[in-house]
Amino acid sequence: MIADPAAFILANTRLQAVPHAPGISLWLADEVTPLWRLTEEELGEIGLPPPFWAFAWAGGQGLARWLLDHPHQVAGKRVLDFAAGSGLVGIAALKAGADSVLCADIDPFCRTAVALNAEANASRLEFTDADLLDDPPPDVDVICAGDVFYDRAMAERVLAWLTTAAGGGTRVFVGDPLRTYFPKSGLNLLAEYAVPTSRELEDSAVKRTRVWSL
Repeated sequence: MIADPAAFILANTRLQAVPHAPGISLWLADEVTPLWRLTEEELGEIGLPPPFWAFAWAGGQGLARWLLDHPHQVAGKRVLDFAAGSGLVGIAALKAGADSVLCADIDPFCRTAVALNAEANASRLEFTDADLLDDPPPDVDVICAGDVFYDRAMAERVLAWLTTAAGGGTRVFVGDPLRTYFPKSGLNLLAEYAVPTSRELEDSAVKRTRVWSL
C-alpha cells in the first residue's frame, strides 16, 4: 500500500497545463513520468487502483472548456463534479464563478489528487468519496459529469441517477466523446470540440468530444 499518496503523486506525475483548458494546470501522468509506464500488475502490487485521476480525459476537457466559455451556467451556483477524477471540471466551475464545488469520486486516491490540483489552481474544492449513486441526488444547483459512460453497468446507474436529478430541477451537464455506452437519447447537444489527447489513452491524437444537457 502507498503510505503517502501526496508524495506518490508529486513523484510520479508532473504539473502541466490542460491542452483544451490551458488556464488550468493539473498533476498528470504522461510519457515522461514513471506512472505512465506502470502495468496493471505493477499497479496491483503497490495497491493502486487504475489511476484515472492522473489523466485529463476528453469528456472532462470538453466540459471544462464549455464551463469556462459559458460562466453564467454555474456563476453563483452550487456545483457537483461527479466522478471527478483529477477535479478538472470542478476547478473550471470555480474559475467560472461557482459559489461552491463538491467533487465526488469513489477512488480513495482522488481525494489527494483533487486537493493537490485545487492548490495548484488556487481553488477551494470540497470532496467526498461516498458512492452518491446509492442515494437520491444531493441538493445542488448543477451536476457536471465527464466521461462516465465507459462501462455498461456504470452507465445505466449514472443515467438513471442523473435523470432523477434533472427531474428535480437540477441542471445536468455531461461531457463525453461518445463512448460505447453513451445514451442514445434524452440529451441535448450544447457544443462540440476537437480535444487534443494521446493515442496511448484514446484511439486518436484528437478526440471529437461533445457537451450535452440532460
